[in-house]
Amino acid sequence: MKHKIGFNALSRNASERKALKRSMVTSLFKYERIETTKAKALEVKKAAEKLITRAKNDTVHNRRVVSSFVYDEAIVAKLFNEIAPLFKERNGGYTRILKTEFRLGDAAEMCILELVEKTEKKDAKAAKKAAKAEKAEKETTKADK
Repeated sequence: MKHKIGFNALSRNASERKALKRSMVTSLFKYERIETTKAKALEVKKAAEKLITRAKNDTVHNRRVVSSFVYDEAIVAKLFNEIAPLFKERNGGYTRILKTEFRLGDAAEMCILELVEKTEKKDAKAAKKAAKAEKAEKETTKADK
């Protein structure tokens, strides 16, 4: 029987498992999407959703609790200022797991772990493309005059 087994040990000792979760949660909040194995994604999802729930209520205590898990202060600020406000109305289910394929080396089941809602940020290519289109439009209106 598998009663009261609360987590997947991921074939690691406690300190390695803790470091793995911390780094993967930090990467998830930084890039808003990571690709990993299904077992790791399920464990990271638990931790990430608890931190997002904490971040929805911006208090000093909650910032300290989140900072004790995520060491990068910039990521903590992003979590409280950008990510958590997106989920104010949502009561849970902040992340999703999308199954992709099996890894070639060991046939591990791979998946993508991502935040359900993305923060709005223009990437550099889109900004350059918009600037070029604007410039071309101005030049055509100049030529027409």
